[in-house]
Amino acid sequence: MIKAGNKMLLHGYSSGLRGLALVLLFVVFSPVYGQTTRVMLMEIKSEIDPRTNRYVELALQHARTIHADVVVLEMDTYGGILTDAKEIVDKIMDFDKPIWVYINSDAASAGALIAIACDSIYMTPGASIGAATVVSASGEKAPDKYQSYMRSIMRSIAEENGRNPRIAEGMVDERVVIDSVKREGEVITFSTSEAIKYGFCEARVNSVEEILTRNKITDYELVKFQLNQTEKIIAFFLNPFISGLLILIIVGGLWFELQTPGVGFPLAAAVTALILYLVPYYLNGLAANWEILALFAGIALILAELFVLPGFGIAGIAGITLTVGSLILIMINNDAFDFEFVPAAELVYAVAATLGGILGGILVLFAGGARLANSRMFSRIALTKTQDTADGYVVKPAPDSLKGKQGVAYTVLRPAGKVMIDDKIYDAFTRGEYIEKGDRIEVLDDETTSLLVKKIF
Repeated sequence: MIKAGNKMLLHGYSSGLRGLALVLLFVVFSPVYGQTTRVMLMEIKSEIDPRTNRYVELALQHARTIHADVVVLEMDTYGGILTDAKEIVDKIMDFDKPIWVYINSDAASAGALIAIACDSIYMTPGASIGAATVVSASGEKAPDKYQSYMRSIMRSIAEENGRNPRIAEGMVDERVVIDSVKREGEVITFSTSEAIKYGFCEARVNSVEEILTRNKITDYELVKFQLNQTEKIIAFFLNPFISGLLILIIVGGLWFELQTPGVGFPLAAAVTALILYLVPYYLNGLAANWEILALFAGIALILAELFVLPGFGIAGIAGITLTVGSLILIMINNDAFDFEFVPAAELVYAVAATLGGILGGILVLFAGGARLANSRMFSRIALTKTQDTADGYVVKPAPDSLKGKQGVAYTVLRPAGKVMIDDKIYDAFTRGEYIEKGDRIEVLDDETTSLLVKKIF
């Protein structure tokens, strides 16, 4: 009896411990018990492109920073670029807290793909989801390799989240036939009630607050994600018109620096404009590494043509081609040289901004160069006065005339450079001809600080 009594006592004590443990587990792991649930709201209400991709990345980073318990994605989009949509899907799938999508009108094409990747789907009355066939920039149906890729990811993501993969595939491929759901020759686009019926929507709602109430979240803090000022500035510089102005400053700055070497300000303006041009496009995934390298290679070839190589030939043409081409490619979301999904308007804007900036820079150089040279500001940083003999400026002539003397080219003359005569080095120039280093030369005139020479054949 003593043993039995002890057993009963131990059993009661053990049951009490188990009950206490369950209560503790509930307190620790329940998101709504004894603490405020932090909900972060983000939005996709535009075309899905690299900017949307970066927005989602920053939003989810912010959700992690504030330790959000739930993320609600409010969506109204007709779709966009497939590659960016897939990257957004990967970010959503990797997020370790629930993400609920609130379709406040449309989730078409790439938008449907993103919505299916979320943990729960809620739709307003009159909303729609589907029509995920991949189309090109012209609106035509893309080749089957793109359709096949879209079908596979729609199918796998739907299956991962417990939704009918066959229906998800039918949102892409008109050839799929599903009894009582879809006939051949059409793609699936569900209304709110149809999406609820076939498991692609949890409920019809009218607000984010209603979604939270349905999930028994009453004590919550709703935080709406917004881009900070830096990101807004970055978005501002993505405007093609602003990009064209930056290209104008780059061209003008480099030209004025070459005309007045050592001044520094034009070069600083050109470098600053180049940074402001490249960084926003790079951060938003538009500027690929190879495009940036091509730009710098083009600039290097142009400078080499001007300062190293005689004449203007292959290096100069290649440099201009690389520079102009890379400036255009940086602004558009092409896949290497595949422009299948680049809207024609974006390509036109990029070409117009680049050529407009370059031509505008040239016009500014011709129209504004003379005014700048006569301005008070320019006189402070550059020598603009003539050094007349009357003011005390004299050139010490050579003790013996060098006219008729012969020597060798100490450097390449293009057409200016240095020559060596009687083991002494002099500044020299030609009447336009190029003389290679080591060629024999003859002095034609020595009345200025530089010798006028010609090549001896």
